[in-house]
Amino acid sequence: MPHRGRRRFGRRRVLGGLGLVLAVGAVVAGLVQATPSPSPSPSPHRLDPRIAAIMRKPTYGHAQWGLFQQNPGSGEVVQSRYPDQFFIPGSSAKLFSVSGTWHSLGSDYRFITPVHAVGHRSGPTLNGDLDLVAQGDLTLGGRTRRDGTVAFTNVDHTYANDFPGATLTAQDPLAGIDQLARQVRDAGITRVEGDVVVDARLFRPDSTLRPTPKPLIINDNLIDLLTSPGAGPGSPARLEWRPKVAPYRVTSTVRTVAAGRPTSIHVNASPDGTRIRLSGTIAAGSAPALRVAPVKDPNAFGRTALIEALKRVGVEVRAGATGPNPDYRLPASYRGAPAVARYSSPTYAQYAQLIFKVSHNLGANLGICLMATRTGSSNCQDGFPVLAQFLDDAKVDRQAVQLADGRGGNPVDRTTPRALAQMLTYWQHTSQAERFRRSLPILGVDGTLAGACRDCPSRGKVFAKTGTVAGGDALNDRLAVGAETAAGYLETHKGHFDVFFVGVNGASTSGADVSGVLEMGNDVADIAARLQQDAAGRG
Repeated sequence: MPHRGRRRFGRRRVLGGLGLVLAVGAVVAGLVQATPSPSPSPSPHRLDPRIAAIMRKPTYGHAQWGLFQQNPGSGEVVQSRYPDQFFIPGSSAKLFSVSGTWHSLGSDYRFITPVHAVGHRSGPTLNGDLDLVAQGDLTLGGRTRRDGTVAFTNVDHTYANDFPGATLTAQDPLAGIDQLARQVRDAGITRVEGDVVVDARLFRPDSTLRPTPKPLIINDNLIDLLTSPGAGPGSPARLEWRPKVAPYRVTSTVRTVAAGRPTSIHVNASPDGTRIRLSGTIAAGSAPALRVAPVKDPNAFGRTALIEALKRVGVEVRAGATGPNPDYRLPASYRGAPAVARYSSPTYAQYAQLIFKVSHNLGANLGICLMATRTGSSNCQDGFPVLAQFLDDAKVDRQAVQLADGRGGNPVDRTTPRALAQMLTYWQHTSQAERFRRSLPILGVDGTLAGACRDCPSRGKVFAKTGTVAGGDALNDRLAVGAETAAGYLETHKGHFDVFFVGVNGASTSGADVSGVLEMGNDVADIAARLQQDAAGRG
């Protein structure tokens, strides 16, 4: 059983990664509990009384639990409770969208982002433009380690404004842009008489997908703002920010307060996002506090970033570095315009691991658009038929799945426990089984499950995508928890794994504090650990 005393803080740290949506999110409109079936399906094995006790807690008095556990080899159903009823999945829905993208692109697919020289060369001078053709690369080198793997922290910076404990990876978010600039110089170009243009025609941004993917993504299209306490109470806080690209400017009036007092930092930005101001307080002696601000125009940002990177390596561009991206200059095609630089990404399997481990919402939605591009379409909605065909081929009951995004945050998103098990079973029968399984958060080890079960027998033996959907219940001054879920694999004995789903819909906390939601996450982790231990005991 997970050690509750060690896990509470860890769950608080990872809540953001579980996909929590508070009252400010659109998901609140979808917190509707499905109509209960007449009775739950019986389980072949007696339910552990400690699991039953969790499900009977007062906080779940009006809620509904779902449970499904199956041996994917024999098909034996071990546990079953409402297996064919719709549940709100939260971020567990990423199992469908990421699986579809993985299958569509291939596990070893790499995004190759080129820079084309459009015009004619005269020695080291390009009389024309450099066009960076965005390919939907999720990180563009900003998280890539030297060994080609993708770095992540257990609480990702994309959740920094909502939850404590978010941290940065060590990698330079402009690494890919810098590499492209060096390649341009190495190709013999030291002066560009024209302009630098970002070609973002790969797909059209679709505002129904939130967060909305763009073809060019640098640092998740965010500015990182790291505040540290000053010398003592009353002194100005210290500020570091990245990536530093003109004309972005960051100022701070955050002051240091006495140790133990609240840290409260607010971020305000100008309408175009280029002027960012931090205000508030940070406690003396506390850890640095991370916040983020959105990059409102990624194409203009990327253009400026590349011009500045070119200048750093000795390539002069005649056009001014700041201003709108002049996409009207783009050619109809790049026939006859050689690629003078190419950035190659890590494999898609590495990106899938990032998306699963930290519950990366932008990356999951991006997958829908990328599936569309495989059909030659620039309309992200055309990714859904690709996903539908994959689910049919994978023998997932598509009628038991409802999706309107890739992240699991749309109010209409639903799935049955059995459908999730079918998706997980598909992977167990492929050559990618272990690679896929280990890309999921691992109980007590990493990702959104890093803080759970650090000292229990199930540590390292549960691999699961987690999900949380919650919103404010203003009537009762509490939080309505539409979903707290986990779906993945239980190691029953060495090299053998059951697929499972455990989740609750329609629960409510006793008060407005987020700790009640954390406890529900703890309960789901407890149940998963118990299922694993019971299965191992029977094996």
